[in-house]
Amino acid sequence: MIVAYKFFVASLMAVGAITLLFTVKNYQSLEQFSASYTLENKLTFIDFILDKILNFSLKTLRLSGIAAGLYAGMTAIEAVGLWHEKIWAEILVILLVGFSIPFEILESMHRATILNFIIFLVNLSVLWQFIIFINQKLSAIKKTIKTFKRIKYWLQF
Repeated sequence: MIVAYKFFVASLMAVGAITLLFTVKNYQSLEQFSASYTLENKLTFIDFILDKILNFSLKTLRLSGIAAGLYAGMTAIEAVGLWHEKIWAEILVILLVGFSIPFEILESMHRATILNFIIFLVNLSVLWQFIIFINQKLSAIKKTIKTFKRIKYWLQF
């Protein structure tokens, strides 16, 4: 189930990255469209979204697009690794989730909401579960290695 979630997140982030980078490329066209569209007084939702996007600087949009693209790529790699049950993918999950926790704490300090708190708790529980899971897996690998060393020792006689 986590693999499907990771593929879904990677897809959404990729679409977001493409949209942001497309916005950077066509920023002036969007400004012109926004000006002509508001004159016609059509859908206020589209006007609201365009206004929010156009309030960001080009640098912010470009960096956000690049960051979203990198995150989408890492999440896709993570999903493929988890699909193939690779331990490096589980470690990557720990690193990415662990990396996001300080930013979630900062976000909660600036805007404390129930949703931020719930997301923080979910990420902490995912992090904890993966740490326990990897610890158990590594213990099993160590036991297997010890067993093979014993067998090799006894086969030498």
